[in-house]
Amino acid sequence: MSNLINRERLLENFLTYVRVDTTAQDDTDHYPSSPGQIELGKILLNQLLELGLNDAVQDENGIVIATIPGNIDGAPTIAFNSHVDTSPETTGKDVKPNVIENYAGGDIPLSGDPTKVITEKTCAKLVDAIGKTIITTDGTTLLGGDDKAGVAIIMELANILVENPDVPRGNVRVMFTCDEEIGRGTLHVDVNQVNAICCYTFDGGGANDVDVETFSADGAVVKIKGVNIHPAIAKDKMINAIRATADFVARLPAELSPERTDGRDGFLHPYVIEGGVAEVTLKILLRSFDTPKLSEYADIIRKCAQETEAACTGVSVEVVVSEQYRNLADGLAAEPRAVEFALQAHRNLGREPKQTIIRGGTDGSRFTEMGLPTPNLSSGQHNIHSPLEWACLDEMIAACEVGVEIVKLWGKVDGS
Repeated sequence: MSNLINRERLLENFLTYVRVDTTAQDDTDHYPSSPGQIELGKILLNQLLELGLNDAVQDENGIVIATIPGNIDGAPTIAFNSHVDTSPETTGKDVKPNVIENYAGGDIPLSGDPTKVITEKTCAKLVDAIGKTIITTDGTTLLGGDDKAGVAIIMELANILVENPDVPRGNVRVMFTCDEEIGRGTLHVDVNQVNAICCYTFDGGGANDVDVETFSADGAVVKIKGVNIHPAIAKDKMINAIRATADFVARLPAELSPERTDGRDGFLHPYVIEGGVAEVTLKILLRSFDTPKLSEYADIIRKCAQETEAACTGVSVEVVVSEQYRNLADGLAAEPRAVEFALQAHRNLGREPKQTIIRGGTDGSRFTEMGLPTPNLSSGQHNIHSPLEWACLDEMIAACEVGVEIVKLWGKVDGS
């Protein structure tokens, strides 16, 4: 099937996309949170229109959606989604991608920062990439393969289906969302308007994974308030919120930290701290595959807050916990064929798929919760959210092939 896929076009599109700064900004209420997401959306819109998809639109929120018409009466509509934003954890500005053809193996020093080296020791998947084409950063930014690899895969899939009108299918929606990295990717998506039986996100690592579970997730904002005064006259007057914050963080169970958990373990992760003597704001991630556990984790945070108030006289601690997304598995049972066909698509290509879990979440977590079952598929990403990030073009091509097979399988379903 690889003869359907234009390798050069796929790579060129990916390189174009990663050069657009779409870093999500968690400190703004705007949607999308950064102007580059609108800019990339316009590029995608123009490409879809050039394909003749005349219903393609970029809405007022920057979301791009288009329909590739079906050719089988009664076959159900399916959708594919990826997000255009990149993680705020590492800058995505002025990305300088480096393409390595026929990777020979060994460690990869990055040209922009001699201290940054992608090593086989810390990234075992490098061995699997020997002989393949990989794309790295120069070490000063992330690459943006999460999720511009997925964006490029879906755009190539759209090209393939338009160029091969004999591929049996129902309507196929392609959708590009914003701000997934800060938990807002589905905020302005109406799944009733998407009107699909299921959706697939290309937002996973490596190849041949079908993600069928994600964390359930909540977020906590903890405000610790003290009293500031000039330190020269602070005796018996200053109440230092920074010291109280240190007390609070020390009370969080170390065994529930990301550093000490893996597999199906959940965690509590303080990841942002801002403020000073008068007030500190602390943000905490609550994650568990067992959704009811999130309430237990919230109670742990509240208990630590009470203990800090008791230990640090005069300090007040406010805890606000909000829901973010829920385990993908909770809703996939509503349409079991979504996973079945993803697995069968791999087998049709002679590959053995792996049903996997994500110690994180995707837009698919929320889509599924909203009634649009959405498993997640591999897209060739590696070392995500890091200047050591890299992507594998061959794995992106493999993902395109999986997408075509999924379309064919749904094309055989009588949706009438």
